[in-house]
This record gives sequence, C-alpha cells and structure tokens, in this order.
Amino acid sequence: MGTRYLSVLLFSLFGVGFFSHGAQACVSAESESNDAESDADGPVCSGQIVAGKIANRRDQDWYYFNIDTPSDLDITLNHSSGDDFDWHLYDVSQRLYSAETGNRPESASVSVGGSGLYTLKVTRHSGRGDYTLSVDGIPTDTGGSSSGGSSGGSSGGGGDCELGTRPAKPGGLTRYISGSEADVCVNQSGGGLLVMGGGSDVDAAFTRRVEPLIDGGDVVVLRTSGSDGYNDYLLGLLNADSVETLIVDRPQHANDAYVEWAVRSAEFVWIAGGDQSDYLNQWQGTALQQALDAVLARGGVLGGTSAGAAVQSEYIYDPDGVLGAYSSEAVTDLCHEYINISTGFLSTATMQSVIVDTHFAERDRMGRLMAFMAGLPAGIQGVGVDEATSIFFTPDGNGVVDGSGSVYVLLEDGQTSRTQAQCGQPVVYEDVLRYKLDEFDQFNILTGSTSVTPKRIGIDGRSGNFYINQPYQ
Repeated sequence: MGTRYLSVLLFSLFGVGFFSHGAQACVSAESESNDAESDADGPVCSGQIVAGKIANRRDQDWYYFNIDTPSDLDITLNHSSGDDFDWHLYDVSQRLYSAETGNRPESASVSVGGSGLYTLKVTRHSGRGDYTLSVDGIPTDTGGSSSGGSSGGSSGGGGDCELGTRPAKPGGLTRYISGSEADVCVNQSGGGLLVMGGGSDVDAAFTRRVEPLIDGGDVVVLRTSGSDGYNDYLLGLLNADSVETLIVDRPQHANDAYVEWAVRSAEFVWIAGGDQSDYLNQWQGTALQQALDAVLARGGVLGGTSAGAAVQSEYIYDPDGVLGAYSSEAVTDLCHEYINISTGFLSTATMQSVIVDTHFAERDRMGRLMAFMAGLPAGIQGVGVDEATSIFFTPDGNGVVDGSGSVYVLLEDGQTSRTQAQCGQPVVYEDVLRYKLDEFDQFNILTGSTSVTPKRIGIDGRSGNFYINQPYQ
C-alpha cells in the first residue's frame, strides 16, 4: 500500500479542472486522461450521474470525492448488456471494496469512516463502451469537498473582517498555526513583492521591508511539502498576529474555500522553497492562484524564496519531469531537452516580461538565464538572485536589495543581439545589459531607473568558455 498511499498524497499532480473561488463543480462526465489515480476526475457529488467510457482493454477511469463523517454509500455502475465492468473504492491507505460480479448494474452499499479523500476506479472484465456511475450518500453540506479537523492547530474560530468567518478546514489538508486563530483586520495600502534567492533567509528583508507593511497582521506560508519551520521564525521576526503554514499538495485543496480564505485574509503570503513545477502542477488554474494574484492588488505583501521566488515572474523555468539545466547545457541549444519555460501563473504587474532565477552565482546560473532569455519574446528581463539575498519591489516597480550577495538584472536594448537563437544550435547572445546590485542598491523594474552602472555581457555556446566579458564581476 505504500506506493498507493504516495500516489494519493501526490493526488492530481497534473491538475484537475474546478470552478474558481473555492466552488468545486460536480463532475458529470469523465475527461481523459483519467487513467491514473493522480489524474482522477471529480469531485463526484451525491446523486450526480457521471458518464464515462471504457475505450479499450487497457483503459481504466478514476474519480474522487471527499467525506469527513461516517457515511453509507450506495455505488452503482451501469453499462450495456454485452459488457462487464467493475469498480473499486479506496480511502487514503487501502482498497475498501471491489464490485467484481457479472451483475448489471454493478451495485453495492459500503460504509466508510469519513477519512477525507476517497477514490473510485472503474475497470473492465470484458467488453468496451459507455457506462454511467453514481454515488449516493456523499454528505451534501460539503458539496463534495472535504472539511474537518486540523493538523497542528484548530480549524474553528475566525475573524469578523470583510471576508467573514474562517471556513471549515478540508479533510486531508495539513496546516500548522502559531499565534491567534482570529483574523486581524489591517488597513493595507502599500504592499510589495519580496523575491529571495534561496539558502539562508534574509532577516533584514523581513524586518525592513515586510514588517512595516503588515502592521502586526496575519501571515500565511504556502508549500506542497515540508513542515512548520517558518512559523515561529516569522511570528517573532514580523511581530505577526499569527503565522499559518498550509501544505497545499493537491488541486482540490487549492480550490477549497478554507485555503482561499486564508490567503485572501492574510497581510503577508510567503511561498517557501521547494519545487516550482509542483507549485504549478498543484495550484495553476485554481482559486489559490487567483487569491495569490489578488494579494498585491489589495495592498498586501507577497513573496517567496527559491522555487517560491521563481513562480513570481511571468515566465517560469519549469523543469517538470526532467533534470534541472546547468548553464553549460543550456547554452548548447536554445531548445535543450532540460529547458522548459511555463507562463500563465501570476499576473503581477512588476513581473511582466520577467524571468527569475535563484541560487544564482552559487550555482552559476547566469548562462542558463541568458539562454532562457534568448528564447523568449524581445524585451524580456532576467532577474538572478544570489543565496542569502533578496530584492523587494514596491508596486511602482522600485526594487531594493538586502542580504550578503548580489542581484543581477539583465536587459535588452537596441545594441543587444540574438546572434544565433535557433533550436538545435548553440546560443550566441551578445551585448546584454547587466546590472549588478548589492545591498541597498535600487533598480526600478518598470522604468529601468537606477544609479548602478551596467556592463555588457553575453554567451557563445559554441565555445567551452562560453561567457563573454565575465558576467559576475
């Protein structure tokens, strides 16, 4: 059961469609490919007939729903007389029941304990064709979404601010809260974006840039794995009312009203380091994405480190399922197999036509950042952030650096040349403007205004020594 349990924890790795703003539409028809548990369709709602099709002998269809209270389910699978299809019901740790008779319809009643996530698999014994599936007995007060107790804190309470009372926490969502459960209402008007380069966190960035803007408000930390390492750290550093870490590791939780409420009501939202591909897979196209996009618009503060910083820009390096690209690899081919760029996540104004990379000088990522830029639309800007370093952008685009390393801003102008930028060929990219910013240096990402003198750099992937004009100096 270990492999299956891991599959459930990584449920919907490549995403499932939902209505926005926390409302999850009841599924009425399968959407291929739902052949794996991680791609299950849902939620299935009580009494809602779901139409599907077993297309071939290898086809199987997965569905999901959530229940938090003990329930009696009546499950019915109907199909034509010439077919013999079966269904199997699972909770998060085991198979609970298999209906594998020759009956038509294939029906049974199953009592479940209400442990959160349940999945249904439809398989064939023989035949192929259309079927209908229905589940009666799913509690209707949750609309097919889960709610229940917390991990690491109470799920009750909530403030009486403009967003109302805290919704019930969905079953299976892990959260850790330090500080007050109630929502503090803070009138924010400035806001800003904190982009941190990974490694050691920059205390000064939090105290200088974030603390004055949140005025003792609430902080939410987002991740898809990990624990509560930020809770006590940020609670004390920011003099916050509370810090709540949410492990949002599946799209149905990213669409849940609880998660959306927590993000929309927080004064500061921080995306921890991890895997930016996983963040995109779990959060893109969900209510959580929309809530993140609204943080700056309502005067809040948004930020992230490492992967949490990479997803802030319009263009995102997204090594989903492939190895991370080294500079020495990226410069050899504009379309190298390890290069994958995604977009369409956040629409932060200061991050449009920008791609961010982190752990920058420490992992020599200048070459790959320029290779990324050479394959993106003209006018792209690159921002590379060293470890233990950050840049904080105010809504008007002005950025200021904190920390022990540097931030590198790369720009194109009329002199910049994409000399060789075709798939299958080494990248030759010349006369890129590079601004090296150290602590307290400023750069306006919208206007280009700065007191720092730029340097012309480039890459020539035809050479083993591919840098033109020592880019880090």
